[in-house]
Amino acid sequence: MVGGKPKLKYRGAEVIAAGGACDAARALKNVRLLSAETPLLPLKTCDRPSACKCIYRHFDDRRRGPRRENEHALVAFAHQGAERRRRRGRRENDYG
Repeated sequence: MVGGKPKLKYRGAEVIAAGGACDAARALKNVRLLSAETPLLPLKTCDRPSACKCIYRHFDDRRRGPRRENEHALVAFAHQGAERRRRRGRRENDYG
């Protein structure tokens, strides 16, 4: 990509409700949305749009916690004992 930051596919944001925020903003507490789906501020259902002080907190990734692709690598190395399976598989071609 020439110039600027690369576009992040899962960039997200959440609404940070300011003190005395409306019920609509408080309902979005700890809810991460894709940046393209984040509602404009003040929210349409805001009780006090002229006094709204809510802001966005942006994230490079909307998802929380570890990625599953990293967890699968750990499971493969978890077993340290001897292989006890006797048969190779259930398909007919597994035996030939």
